[in-house]
Amino acid sequence: MEADYNEIIECIRQLPPGTVIPKPEARSPFTVKGIGMRRGEDALVYYIPNNKGGRPHQKGVTFTEFSKAFAELTRAGALTHSWAQGNISQCMHEGSCNFTTIGGLFSLLGHARYSRRGVYEKT
Repeated sequence: MEADYNEIIECIRQLPPGTVIPKPEARSPFTVKGIGMRRGEDALVYYIPNNKGGRPHQKGVTFTEFSKAFAELTRAGALTHSWAQGNISQCMHEGSCNFTTIGGLFSLLGHARYSRRGVYEKT
């Protein structure tokens, strides 16, 4: 039975701080910080390694953006970087690493797998 959007969002909300987000090309771990706000909505906030040393940077993906991405993954059987650029553009404007965060978390939860650069396929 396929998970619905609410189940996916709840699973993402339950990820404990420190959870490593699978990233296909990252040299250092990206980790969950917790729930916060981005673009005026509840969001999953995560840490990005600071390549210059010092404190890590923070970015976030709203639960609305996760829902839209999961709907696309379910509908099309894949989630692509080009789809994200056109459909969750504010999220992508914050950083293209948000795309691999979405795909990585869907992978962690067993709903997708990294196929190739810019593409996650439904499992």
